[in-house]
Amino acid sequence: MTGTRTDAVSGRRRRRRVLGGALTAAALVLGAGLYWAQPWKLWQNSTVNEALPTAAATPAPGASRPGAAPAPAPRTVSQGSLISHEHRTTGTVKLIELPDGSRTLRLENLDTSSGPDLRVWLTDAPVKEGADGWFVFDDGKYVSLGKLKGNKGDQNYEIPAGVNLADYSSVTIWCDRFDVSFGAAALQAA
Repeated sequence: MTGTRTDAVSGRRRRRRVLGGALTAAALVLGAGLYWAQPWKLWQNSTVNEALPTAAATPAPGASRPGAAPAPAPRTVSQGSLISHEHRTTGTVKLIELPDGSRTLRLENLDTSSGPDLRVWLTDAPVKEGADGWFVFDDGKYVSLGKLKGNKGDQNYEIPAGVNLADYSSVTIWCDRFDVSFGAAALQAA
């Protein structure tokens, strides 16, 4: 009788240890998954409203004289409207050349979801509607202009001097964590 009771107690202890270990492992996996996916970011908003940069051009000799030509203004080289991909995305993209020759990508009236590891990319991929366009932007040539500053508002991203804009035909808000486009715009000459 003692042997049966001991075996039963021992069996219950083993089951408790196995169950405890399984629950601990499940909690660790769930915690790691939540940290990696960061689903709470879909309900968080960050608004950034930056003014268009005003890089001063080198003044021409005699430019301060009365009657001299006004300083050149920033010029929109190309632009496009964002379409939705994985997440609803709207706004306008502009490639702007400043008077000093530097270039900026400007997002205006951006409205998209926040997400983990969002980037702004110049790409050579065609912009496609629907799910067909979600994954094409890392297939070809692209330049990352940095992390998305906020999921709403007006933002500026400096384009490196060595980038040949003729090589790029679109812009995407790219989720590097999940390799998917939140939204994209085809660029048209202004």
